[in-house]
Amino acid sequence: MKKAALHNLGCKVNAYETEAMRQLLEDAGYEITAFSDVADVYVVNTCSVTGVADHKSRQMLHRARKKNPSAVVVAAGCYVQTGEGRGELDGIADLIVGNNEKHRLPALLAEYESSRIPVKCVADLNGGTSAYEELSLRNVAEHTRAFVKVQDGCNQFCSYCIIPYARGRIRSRRQEDVLAEIRALVKNGCLEVVLTGIHLGSYGRDTGESLSGLIAAVCAVEGVERVRLGSLEPGVMTEEFVSALAVLPKLCPHFHLSLQSGCDTVLSRMNRHYTTAEYEAVCARIRTHFTHPAITTDVIVGFPGETEEEFGETLAFLRRIRFYELHIFKYSRRAGTKAADLPDQVPEQKKAERSAVLFEEERRMSREFRDYYIGKTVTALTEETCEIDGVRYVTGYTKEYLKVALLSETERTNCLVRGTVSGQLAQDLYLLVEF
Repeated sequence: MKKAALHNLGCKVNAYETEAMRQLLEDAGYEITAFSDVADVYVVNTCSVTGVADHKSRQMLHRARKKNPSAVVVAAGCYVQTGEGRGELDGIADLIVGNNEKHRLPALLAEYESSRIPVKCVADLNGGTSAYEELSLRNVAEHTRAFVKVQDGCNQFCSYCIIPYARGRIRSRRQEDVLAEIRALVKNGCLEVVLTGIHLGSYGRDTGESLSGLIAAVCAVEGVERVRLGSLEPGVMTEEFVSALAVLPKLCPHFHLSLQSGCDTVLSRMNRHYTTAEYEAVCARIRTHFTHPAITTDVIVGFPGETEEEFGETLAFLRRIRFYELHIFKYSRRAGTKAADLPDQVPEQKKAERSAVLFEEERRMSREFRDYYIGKTVTALTEETCEIDGVRYVTGYTKEYLKVALLSETERTNCLVRGTVSGQLAQDLYLLVEF
């Protein structure tokens, strides 16, 4: 039996597709092994969101070739969809599999192995294809939580982002296919579903379906205990949309709203399609409909031309909104994007200094959010066991994504547990006393 090893780089959508390719290879008779092992086939699902991601993609492909020079090395994903990627992969990868072609991986491997002629299979995503690539999962390693991809592509064209070129235009998955996959996952023990996509908020614009309708339908699937949402743009969070979510008991009040900057002039240079005032109004709307919801976001530090005053505006805005978590990124110049050619590129040292300020602010805000739950009654979905100072616990997350630990001498993963949060047990971990 031939051995195959897979390595994922990048976002949750990539992780989902890597897991789907793993299951396709298993079905085709491959034995799946660790990427560090000697294998007959290595699959690297690449990322191209930044220049650093491009470098990591090439690095992992070289590592596979070095591990077993006679193996079939497969480069898949976003990096191979870019012009730079296709040109730089000659001689590194035997098989190049673009986005929207991953479902053909076993057949493409068979084609290569019969001829030993390198195969390039890259979709013309920017030529107007409207086909959604149907990949699906039967189970996930964690069993508790499953990420389910429901949408691909993006039409936003933010000035720093290559993804619309690597992923193409928006394409939505049929609701009936999403529900069929979720029923299979539930049958295999999964209790929580996370709906994800490249631009999740655009779901249904190309098919006539709606994201709110999909969420309601997923919540209605028997056996699903929780539904969580991937990253959303502020524009989708209308009064109608938020109020529709608020009546769904299974919907987790955990919203990741992409921000990138808390300064309007920077947002304009980024070609983001909202203002800070509009974003703030969305956060107020969510807090009107949900009690103490978790609101998290992304922030890019050191975007071209960002002045001290503009950074100060971002810092003040973050403090005013009071996020649960910030995902902080130093701007990384990406060839092929408009931002790469903007003047006044910010020095790396200045980016690092500003990042440090935001990380410190993030720690303060996150601690404040978590401390709110001390003395409160919550329900946690348990995921894994751990040992702290010789004491055995089972850990899990509340709907708001607060990580809690429960004393447990027995295996109690994938269970819903109700109790009171008594205080902090370790960094980012709080003790839950069960009723």
